[in-house]
Amino acid sequence: MRGVRRRRCAKLGLGTLIFLGVIQLFALLSGILIVFVPDGIHRIISKWGQVGHIGEGLSSWPTDFSRGILPVPCHSHNDYWRRVPLFSAIEAGCISVEADVWLFGHELYIGHSLASLTPNRTLASLYIDPLVTILQRQNPTTHFHPDGAHGHHGVFDTDPEQSLTLLIDFKTSGSALFPYVASALEPLRSQGYLTHLNGTQIIRRPITVVGTGNTPFNLIASNLSNPHNDIFFDAPLDKMWEGPPGSEPPPPPNPKHLVYGSDIDASLPELATSNDDGNDDGEDDKGQGLSGAPSTPDAYTKLNSYYASVSFSKAIGHVSSGKLSEPQFELIRGHIRGAHKRGLQVRYWELPFWPIGLRNYVWDVLENEGVDLLNVDDLKGATKRDWSKNKGWWK
Repeated sequence: MRGVRRRRCAKLGLGTLIFLGVIQLFALLSGILIVFVPDGIHRIISKWGQVGHIGEGLSSWPTDFSRGILPVPCHSHNDYWRRVPLFSAIEAGCISVEADVWLFGHELYIGHSLASLTPNRTLASLYIDPLVTILQRQNPTTHFHPDGAHGHHGVFDTDPEQSLTLLIDFKTSGSALFPYVASALEPLRSQGYLTHLNGTQIIRRPITVVGTGNTPFNLIASNLSNPHNDIFFDAPLDKMWEGPPGSEPPPPPNPKHLVYGSDIDASLPELATSNDDGNDDGEDDKGQGLSGAPSTPDAYTKLNSYYASVSFSKAIGHVSSGKLSEPQFELIRGHIRGAHKRGLQVRYWELPFWPIGLRNYVWDVLENEGVDLLNVDDLKGATKRDWSKNKGWWK
């Protein structure tokens, strides 16, 4: 008798499980059906704009080149290394891109070192011409926009007023390069796309050009060499430290203590002429913020400069135990205070890039302290992720 009851209970339990399984299978199949055979609003959204469906001809507009992309305060470091230079940075939302320029003959070539240069990768082909094309599309001449040829709509459709910075790193002699760079900008200048100084007023436009590396400050500040006042300087951030009244600057970092895992170009010996190493090859070839520089940092203002930059490794030093010290925080805050007082945007280059937790920690600190632009190699990491999830055990 007991055996019969046990078999009945087993059958009942098995039947219940089968019934629940059928319900689950039905729910799963219903979900799959919705995905592959959308109904109602799902069908409308999936077919929107297509021929013969709701919204036909309504899914595009003249300035949709960068639809849905939100600008992010990040700088695409060594942008020309990316599989698709310029466009990858714009797709990620970066508001600044970097182009390393070398002068040979009468042409401006793009690359990180002499060995990387090719005849067809030039400032014009990788940056100037594409930017002109993009901005012409963003400023169409239509019935609604009759003055499109002289429009000021930037590359980001979600924020047309946002200017894209083209940071041009002068790799060869600054005085020799400068007139060629100024001339190369004419296609953008003639269309009214360049930010420029008009007397004592900055006129913001879709593209802001900043010279770094061996760019000579004295040529930027001269109306003879920079008559259009549309090339700005990347000033030396470490010269601008300002503390609270009565305070003394903290001691500089030990030069032997470089940031562990800092930007990869710091370890490339063939780049002796790079802007990032402060190399003194001539009077105007002293590296970022030093070429043709004035004797006082008070000379740098928003009327002649745009960024204030420095190597994080050399100016702030090693991040010991994965955490910045109080003197290092004081250095960062003093740099930001001095640059912002002059109306300049703060940028640190040669940031840690590994371990990822350390990199994210430094990014988070700089953003919280008020740095205006993150110098990044990992565009997705900088623009898409929540840094707080990968700061490391110390946070």
